[in-house]
Amino acid sequence: MPKMQVAEVIVKILEDEGVTAMFGIPGAAINPVYKYLGQTTKIKHYIARHEEGACHAADGYARTTGKVGVCICTSGPAATNFVTGLYTAQVDSIPIVAITGTATRAVLGQEAFQAVDIAEIVKPVTKKSYCVREPYRLPGTMREAFRIAREGRPGPVLIDLPVDLQRTEIEYDPETDRSLDFSTPKANERQIKKAIDMILEAKNPIILAGGGVIISGASKELQELAEYLSLPICASYMGKSALDTNHPLYAGLVGTIMQTRLGNKLFLESDLVLAVGARFVDRHTGKLDVYTKDRKFIHIDIDPLQIGKIVPTELGIVSDAKEALQMMVDQAKARNAKVMPNEWVSSIPARRKELARRLDFDDVPIKPQRLFKEINEFFDDDTIFVTSVGLNQIWSGQYQEIKKPGHYKVCGCAGTLGWDLPASIGAKVGYEEMGMPQKKVVGITGDGGLGFMVEELAMAAHYQTPIVMLVLNNGFLSLIRQNQSIVYDYEYAVDLTYDTDKLAKHGIGIDFVKLAEAFGLYAERVEQPGDLKAAFQRALDNAPAILDIICERETNCSMGLALDAIAERG
Repeated sequence: MPKMQVAEVIVKILEDEGVTAMFGIPGAAINPVYKYLGQTTKIKHYIARHEEGACHAADGYARTTGKVGVCICTSGPAATNFVTGLYTAQVDSIPIVAITGTATRAVLGQEAFQAVDIAEIVKPVTKKSYCVREPYRLPGTMREAFRIAREGRPGPVLIDLPVDLQRTEIEYDPETDRSLDFSTPKANERQIKKAIDMILEAKNPIILAGGGVIISGASKELQELAEYLSLPICASYMGKSALDTNHPLYAGLVGTIMQTRLGNKLFLESDLVLAVGARFVDRHTGKLDVYTKDRKFIHIDIDPLQIGKIVPTELGIVSDAKEALQMMVDQAKARNAKVMPNEWVSSIPARRKELARRLDFDDVPIKPQRLFKEINEFFDDDTIFVTSVGLNQIWSGQYQEIKKPGHYKVCGCAGTLGWDLPASIGAKVGYEEMGMPQKKVVGITGDGGLGFMVEELAMAAHYQTPIVMLVLNNGFLSLIRQNQSIVYDYEYAVDLTYDTDKLAKHGIGIDFVKLAEAFGLYAERVEQPGDLKAAFQRALDNAPAILDIICERETNCSMGLALDAIAERG
């Protein structure tokens, strides 16, 4: 059997697992692996400028391709910089394998230089973590890591590698080593029959589409079931894009933050909820007594621990969403149980239009609502939008029209500022790998959020990754300002403007045009609503690009503490 260094074995296994892109930063404790990454022709490595950015780029890549995203870095603070990215991937169910280097085995536990116990640190935010100390356990550990990342509810796994272990030679035959199989849970016929019975017996049944619909690629089955049984579809925020937002059965988002007026209203009018791949987090449900009152729940989820965790569940089905929905379609058709839409269902398009929030403002500075009106009108149905936490994300969730499944990529429960820039890069890399370079990737961020990961503009420029970042610049940490102002009646430490003499015309702090140009990107500032569409086109023509869009400073978002108590603002 041939002998090779563990570092080379790692790269051989990555190749065999189908890894074609990695995001990371080299360092002394991981350099043995980088030697062999430099020799492979099957994997392209993208140099991030911060380890967190590398992890978020791997996340965006995984959401796009359906493959396991891979990020890599050295020891100590490099490894701990992965924690936020792993947490973000964990709560959004994104498969990532993170590889870190560490000090030699002899000094572990002795507070040696950059020798942090990252495997212990990340346990709460990963599906599994390892520090490999025996060389011959490396191949099995690597294979298990990829299996765990993919199996069941997807998620992140971390492998920590002492530098001396990477240099150790072991016997290894890549011809006989293979990826591990894994199973996917499926519903049984009895459960499916009962689910159909409950739907047919209900007066106002609805479907709640969660992020699991996107992950499992179940939009086609979701739509087929809804159309056959005339079921209105609402969505959690992570389920946005599960169905064309203009489909006659689509009511909108349900939640206290990310919501539409009809989405909440229709949900509260329902008596049965078929929840598919949803986790019922607090910003979705709000007050649980309001959320659950007078309605029963059927919950389909690939993770058995999610069922009954937050809402009382009449029927729990542990299954991949796509498999369960297809079984429900088949069962309904076998019964010839097609349902024609009643008045409640057929009125959805008219009610959606009636309850839509106003977007047609001509104000200067630009109202965020007008910006999203222009976005909806300009960008085609194939555009991919990426956004992260802030009022920018809430406006996007409430106002944006998304026509195709998976074309809206969002950082959900972690609320990670700065995620959108590196995730956009990872998404674009994924589409180019998949032979879809025509897919436009547009990030929607705020001036505060962009500052968190601004160094990754260098990664976009370095690889000429043609993304466009739209910066909603109002000079505030605006989500925090709204919370302070409305809930606590004060504002402090949220104003990002400074050097007012120099920048008084715009009332801003960072000059994002000059900043982007310093990184080598195209950039321009937009101050008039009528100039937006032409600027969008120039940005696309010159991508990677940034548009610094000067927005009205104190526009607020509509939100509340319960589905029936949303304060309309703006």
